[in-house]
Amino acid sequence: MAYPDLDALAELAEHITMRRPNAVVETEVAYGELTVTTTVAGIVDLVEFLRTDTNCRFSTLVDITAVDHPARGQRFDMVWHLLSMYRNQRIRLKANVREDELVPSLIGIFPAANWFEREVFDMFGIMFSGHPDLRRILTDYGFRGHPLRKDFPTTGYVEVRYDEVEKRVVYEPVKLVQEYRQYDFLSPWEGAKYVLPGDEKGAAK
Repeated sequence: MAYPDLDALAELAEHITMRRPNAVVETEVAYGELTVTTTVAGIVDLVEFLRTDTNCRFSTLVDITAVDHPARGQRFDMVWHLLSMYRNQRIRLKANVREDELVPSLIGIFPAANWFEREVFDMFGIMFSGHPDLRRILTDYGFRGHPLRKDFPTTGYVEVRYDEVEKRVVYEPVKLVQEYRQYDFLSPWEGAKYVLPGDEKGAAK
């Protein structure tokens, strides 16, 4: 396995900051990876620069995702991962986004952003301006909520089943057949203050 050249990543961070000072909030090299924090308004120009600049040449959009921080005013971290196959380098772009804020689409630069942005919309509810077909891609048409938001209920809102009588798929409110189990997360060999199933057999001997 080839380890990343940390000096090269530091030089890349300095180059990007120098060439796009208005778009770069901060840079960090950690765990062998370069992360550039940017602004939502500057993301399109920054990505276009990273794709075309001869010292960067990040020609591949690897992924787009997000992280939810419900307690923050800028609730989401939007995250883009890019790869330069010419220079064998990777970069992570990150921007803080409010829940009601529109994020510019990258489809004009990377057509592959189409499905990535639809996935982020479906899972987090983040909207993209300039996207030609922003629809859910992983959940069903009538799905409520966004599953990767941290305030989304663990059981969802509805459950789906095929009804043999009606001969169609029906949606029903979730019904739990039993209560959630309580776990103490203690090792069964240490610290348990109660009798575990099966222990009574050992005591009988």
